[in-house]
Amino acid sequence: MNTAIRPFRIDISQAQIDDLRARLRGTRWPKPSSDDWSRGQALSRVRELASYWADGYDWRAHEARLNRYPQFLTEINGQTLHFLHIKSAEPNAFPLILSHGWPSTVAEFLALIGPLTDPRAHGLDPAVAFDLVIPSLPGFGFSSPLAGPGWDAARTAAAWDTLMTRLGYARYGAQGNDAGALVGRELGILQPAGLTGVHLQQIFAFPSGTPGEMDALSPFEQAGFANLARFQKYNGYADIQSKRPGTLAFGLADSPVAQLAWNAELFLGFEGESAATIDPNRFLTHVSIYWFTATGGQAAEFFFENARSGAGYRDLPNPVPTAVASFPADFRSVRSFAARANHRLVQWTEMPRGGHFATEEEPALLVEDMRRFFGKQA
Repeated sequence: MNTAIRPFRIDISQAQIDDLRARLRGTRWPKPSSDDWSRGQALSRVRELASYWADGYDWRAHEARLNRYPQFLTEINGQTLHFLHIKSAEPNAFPLILSHGWPSTVAEFLALIGPLTDPRAHGLDPAVAFDLVIPSLPGFGFSSPLAGPGWDAARTAAAWDTLMTRLGYARYGAQGNDAGALVGRELGILQPAGLTGVHLQQIFAFPSGTPGEMDALSPFEQAGFANLARFQKYNGYADIQSKRPGTLAFGLADSPVAQLAWNAELFLGFEGESAATIDPNRFLTHVSIYWFTATGGQAAEFFFENARSGAGYRDLPNPVPTAVASFPADFRSVRSFAARANHRLVQWTEMPRGGHFATEEEPALLVEDMRRFFGKQA
C-alpha cells in the first residue's frame, strides 16, 4: 500500500483557462418558454453568470487564495485524495477533519480557517484552537479520478479515519455539511478509536409515523417542514444523480454552462432565492474546480453509491458525542427524530439566520458553535 503524502499545488494551465472562456463565449443557449425558475434555472441569470465567468471572474486570484494553504495528495484504498492541512501555532491545538458538501468544494471552508487555527488573531480565546484537515471528497475536485465504484459516505468515513491516523493524530473531531454531514454521521457509526465527536449541519431523519411524534416539535422545527416540502417539489438533481450519473456526466464534462447551471440548483436556489445576493466569485470558484477537474459526473456518483448502500441515511446507531447546528434557510433537522439513532446529542443549536452554505454565509455563527462543542472534546 502506498502511504506517501505528497505536496500539491493547484496549477491550472493557461490553455485550460482559455478553453473555458472560448466555450463560454460559444455557448448554444436554450430557448425556454419562460425566463423564471418554474422549470429550472432562469436563463437570464445563468447568462449573466456565464458572461462574468468568461470576462470578469479572475480564476488566478482564487487559485492563489487556495494555494496560500498547504495542500497534499495521498492514496487510500487505491483512491487519490487531496486535502488541505493547516496547523495552528497554538500549543495543544485539537485536530478537526472538515467535510464539504455538494455542489461545493474545499473552498467552502476558507472563511473558517483563520478563526479556527489562529483564534488569537481573530479576537477569540487562544485556549481553543484547531489543526485542520480539509479533504476533497473522493471523485470531487482534485481527489480524482475515481479509482472505481463503491465510494459512498461509509467508505469515505473509513478513509477519513485512515487519513487522520496517517497524519499522526490519535484523537480528532469531525465536522460536515450536506454530503459531508453524511460522512460525519458514518464516522460516528464507525466509531473509530480516535474520534471524540462529530459536528453536523444536518441529520437527515424523518417522521416514522409513530402517533404523537409531531406534537413535541419546536416552532423552529415545525416551520422547517416548508423547506422540506420545497425540496421534495424541486429536487430533480438528487433523483438524477442517484440513478443516472453516468448520462449526466457527458453534459457536465463538455459544457461549462451546463456545470454552472447544475451547481446553481442549490447555490441560487430552486426558486432563485439567492440569485440576487450570491457572491458570484465564491460561486464560480466552486464551479471552476468542478470544471477544470471534469468531476461533475464523478461527484454525482456519491449520490448513486449512497442510494445503493443507504450510507448516510441508515438507522444504525451513532454512539459518538454529536452536535447539530441547524440553519433556518436549510433542511431543519428535528431533534427527536435524530435522537432515534444518534444516542448522544449533546449540543443542538437552532441558528437565528443562515442557510445551506452557512460555512460561507454565516461563518462566525458556525465557528462559535464548533468552538463550544469541540472545546469540550479536546
